[in-house]
Amino acid sequence: MRKSISLVMAALIAASALVGCGSSTPATESTKAAQETTAAGAEGEKKEAVEAPADAKDVDVLNVAFVPSREPDEIVTATEPLKEMIKKEMAPLGYNIKDVNITVGTSYEAVGEGLAAGTIDIGFIPGGTYVLYDQDAEVLLTATRDGLSIDSDSAKDWNDQKPTEAVEKQVTFYRALIIAGPSDNGKAVAEKVNNGEELTWEDLDGLNWGVMGPTSSAGYIYPALWIQKNFGKNITDLAHAVECDSYGTAFARLAQGQIDVLCTYADARRDYVEKWNAEYAMPNSIWDDTNVIGVTEGIYNDTISGSRVSDVMMDEDFKAAFKQAMINIGSTEEGKEIISIYSHKGYVEANDADYNSARDAQNLIKELRLGQN
Repeated sequence: MRKSISLVMAALIAASALVGCGSSTPATESTKAAQETTAAGAEGEKKEAVEAPADAKDVDVLNVAFVPSREPDEIVTATEPLKEMIKKEMAPLGYNIKDVNITVGTSYEAVGEGLAAGTIDIGFIPGGTYVLYDQDAEVLLTATRDGLSIDSDSAKDWNDQKPTEAVEKQVTFYRALIIAGPSDNGKAVAEKVNNGEELTWEDLDGLNWGVMGPTSSAGYIYPALWIQKNFGKNITDLAHAVECDSYGTAFARLAQGQIDVLCTYADARRDYVEKWNAEYAMPNSIWDDTNVIGVTEGIYNDTISGSRVSDVMMDEDFKAAFKQAMINIGSTEEGKEIISIYSHKGYVEANDADYNSARDAQNLIKELRLGQN
């Protein structure tokens, strides 16, 4: 794990940092724009067929890739209808797309590299991945998601008030949680938290950790910041940490006791309620078997980003049309069902400055890594 992290951090040194902290104003203005397009999207949904204008531009293939934050097969199946929806929405906007190719990257970084190489036109990637590749990728849209019934800095609050439920209020941020499982070590550290005791570095270092790739916001970057802020240590200082290829793999390992804790997004347990029992063969509910031991600060939502070098995305009009198409799709019930695979509820226009906090996070991780060498 440390070797792969070192390679990624070396790449981070070359990444440019932009100025200032992101303002919430762009997101607010974009939300209004998204609301204004809802009616148009719903009207388009009623039409059985939409023909492209006579002067529409032909696009042979649009390559779209998703990061593996869920099981790849599950993502491929869930997003299959998106192919025809993109074609349908893009047609009246002046683009006749003959084929939409949807794939799931082998890692978060693989999707970023594809965008940088131009072999991927559109990537559904988290903010942490975007800022690492922002010289070669351009953020187009930010996802909105349901707020949660719990939004506290205190891990004990998440345990006292569980299960976590969705609320109607839409938000453009989420938190990462460090979740302890049913292993003896997991139960012991959770008991300390629930008794109001302070965790020590020795507590954390004695656990088997499950983390995601080094550009995963919820699965690595923000938990690393939490460790640095609370214990003055680097995540790479942990004696026992394994990189998981997906959250599904991480939860399976947590259930089996192969890892004691995992780093994940705040509503992840809601996504694995059924699998916890059906696939992982656990007799208790996921809420009974798991507890939160750490809570990060807010993370700006996932992006839809476009390659700066692919032939398709060099067309500024195409980018504008695609953004409108995805806002329209996210405004329909069918579209919401598809994008729910990532807990997305819709999309608003993105502003690059919104991800300056993610840049700050990446820079701190880089500094910590350099300081260790």
